[in-house]
Amino acid sequence: MTDKPQSERRTGLLNGFAAYGMWGLVPLFWPLLKPAGAVEILAHRMVWSLVLVGVALLVMRRWAWAGELLRQPRRLALITVAAAVITVNWGVYIWAVNSGHVVEASLGYFINPLVTIAIGVLILKERLRPFQWAAVAVGFAAVLVLTIGYGRPPWISLCLAFSFATYGLVKKKVSLGGIESLAAETAVQFVPALAYLLWLSAHGGSTFASHGAGHATLLAATGVVTALPLVCFGAAAIRVPLSTLGLLQYLAPVFQFLLGIFYFHEAMPPERWAGFALVWLALSLLTGDALRTARRSARALRNQIGTPGTAVAGATASAAPATDGVVAEGATADAVTAEGVTAEGVTADAVTADAVTADGVAAGSGPVDTRP
Repeated sequence: MTDKPQSERRTGLLNGFAAYGMWGLVPLFWPLLKPAGAVEILAHRMVWSLVLVGVALLVMRRWAWAGELLRQPRRLALITVAAAVITVNWGVYIWAVNSGHVVEASLGYFINPLVTIAIGVLILKERLRPFQWAAVAVGFAAVLVLTIGYGRPPWISLCLAFSFATYGLVKKKVSLGGIESLAAETAVQFVPALAYLLWLSAHGGSTFASHGAGHATLLAATGVVTALPLVCFGAAAIRVPLSTLGLLQYLAPVFQFLLGIFYFHEAMPPERWAGFALVWLALSLLTGDALRTARRSARALRNQIGTPGTAVAGATASAAPATDGVVAEGATADAVTAEGVTAEGVTADAVTADAVTADGVAAGSGPVDTRP
């Protein structure tokens, strides 16, 4: 296993910062689309995302996968489920930001790694190490504290975290590249989204044509806002280790949290600070355990390589996810990526890039937009 050239790593880091930075700053974009409502914005995002990725696929002449996908009903069904789940994720995130709940939305992406691990245990029957159990327990305590602080469960955060974690679980089984995956999912979304926009226009409720060219351009730009971070994420994912991506992915919710407090001036009473502090403690435990495990694995691999005649099984330990945040088959993810958040210690079945996403993605969960 050889080190990547320093310039490649630098390029990967710059693209990683760009991807997570854009996902972190996206709360500044959605309010610009008012007076359009959250559902209208969501529908435009679906329509224009398909237009953009469709043009990209035409330019790259990458359509062979579509015919193969159409002949596989099970994968089509999984794509449909993924499209439905990410629709919920996108819709809740847009509504939350435009309704003054940016801080609570950021919490969803902070707790998403913990939810992903919980799903790995409950559904994939993964075994946790002691520090992982401690992180999950602290995360559960944080939700209880926040429930008391909000006077209700933090349903926005929980909805974003569980929808994105479910998205990652489904995407893990689909095995499609990032652009292809986004194209397939937005193709599922396209007809109902376009039908809604036409219905809205027929009933005089559309803002697309009634609020000037600037507003229409911003609505069309939702496709760029969806796809551009994924391009940067894909460039980062093939150049930097998973552990690095796992650390970078926290930039997005940190930026969102800071925007919520200092730009949108959302309230942070003491009990809410206490809940966030517990979440950050849980993530510190999780990240520290992942880094220790990665170092031990690297040492073991070096020792095996240094032993004459020893074959290294599965020497793809440092494999980075493709643009979907899902790790190559046989590689265990020791960190959470943006587009397709993969639980530490959960082995992914395929290489697939957002994101995602935060809108809550992926990060990539290796789902395509693992982010907002």
